Amino acid sequence: MTGALDGLVIADFGRVLAGPYATMLLADLGAEVVKVERPGSGDDTRSWGPPWVGDESSYFLSVNRNKQSVALDLTDDAGLDAARRLAERADVVVENFMPGTLDRLGLGYDAVREINPDIVYCSVTGFGGDNQLPGYDLLIQAVGGLMSITGPDPDTPTKVGVAMVDVITGLHAAVGILAALRHRDRTGEGQRIEVNLLSSLLSALVNQTSAYVSAGVVPHAMGNRHPSIAPYEVFHASDRPLVLAVGNDRQFAALVDELGRPELAADERFSTNKSRVANRDELGEILNSLLAEDTADAWFTALTARRVPCGPLNDIADAIALAERLGLQPVVTIDDQRRDTPIRQMANPIRMSATPATYRTAPPRLGEHNSFAPQA
Repeated sequence: MTGALDGLVIADFGRVLAGPYATMLLADLGAEVVKVERPGSGDDTRSWGPPWVGDESSYFLSVNRNKQSVALDLTDDAGLDAARRLAERADVVVENFMPGTLDRLGLGYDAVREINPDIVYCSVTGFGGDNQLPGYDLLIQAVGGLMSITGPDPDTPTKVGVAMVDVITGLHAAVGILAALRHRDRTGEGQRIEVNLLSSLLSALVNQTSAYVSAGVVPHAMGNRHPSIAPYEVFHASDRPLVLAVGNDRQFAALVDELGRPELAADERFSTNKSRVANRDELGEILNSLLAEDTADAWFTALTARRVPCGPLNDIADAIALAERLGLQPVVTIDDQRRDTPIRQMANPIRMSATPATYRTAPPRLGEHNSFAPQA
C-alpha cells in the first residue's frame, strides 16, 4: 500500500525525543528516514534504561521504527562528506544540535541550501535562536511554568510523568515540515523551519498562559482541580478514585440525577458552572459522599450511559486495555528477523482512510544501514 509520504527522503540528525518523534510519525506515513547517529554510542536514548527489551532500550524503540540507521562521525572528513551527500539528496533535514554546531560543520541551512536549493530544513532547539542553553524536557517544564501549575499545591511543583514538552515540540515540527512541503509543492521553494521547546510549551499551556497574557492572572497548582470548571477533578468511589469531567450544566444535571440528588441542579450554589467553581469545596464533599455508595466501574457504566464524562483512574496497562476494548487497536507488532521475538509498540494515532500508517521495519540497530549510506 502506498503511503501518503512515499518518495519523501528525510535526513534525520535528531536525537533523544522531539526530533525522532517527528520523523517517526512521518516515517509511519511512508517517508524514507535515514537516521544519522554517533559511532559507538548512537542516539543517547539507546542507553536509557531500564526497561530493556533484550539488550535494547524501550525508550529508543518507542520513537525510531521505520528508519534506517547510519553511524557517521561528523568530526571525520569521510563521515562529514557522507552526511553532506545525504543532505544533498534529501527532501527534508531535521536536526536538534546546539545552535551553530551544524553551521560550523558545513551542514547548516545555508550550506545545505547551496547544494540542495529546495530543501525543507527543520531545526529543533531548546530555547530558540542562537541561545546556547541546553534543552532537556525537565528543564523546560521548570523554567517554562508547567511545573508551577502541576502538583498538589503551589508549594509542591511537579513534573508531568512523561517528556510532554518534547512530544509537543515534535508534533509542531511535523506540522511545520508538512506545511513547508505543501508550500514547496506549490512554488518549488524550500525553507527553514525553527521550533523550540520553550515556545512550544508556552503555546501548549493554552488557557493557562491566556489567563496571564489576557487577564493578568498568574495560575498556580491546584492538584487535580481545574481553575475554570467544576466538578472537574478526582473523586472517590467505594473502591478507588474516579474522575468527573463535567463541562456544562446539562451534564451536571444528568450527574446529580443519576446520583439520586436531582435538586442539586437547581440549587443556586451549583446551578451554573460559575457558581459551582465558587462553591467547589462544598460540592466536592457532597459528590464524594454520594460516589462512595458504589464502585468506580459501576459509576463509569451508569454515568457514561447518561453522557456524563467520567472514568476510573487507570494505570498504563488498564488504559491500553480500555483502548483495545474500544476497538482502537493501540498496539502493533513488528516482526523482525534480527530479533528473537517481535517488537510490540504503540500504534501511530493518525487514522487515514486511503493512506494509513504502516509499520514496515522495527527500530534499527546502530549503524545497521551504513552500507547504504552515500559514499564519496
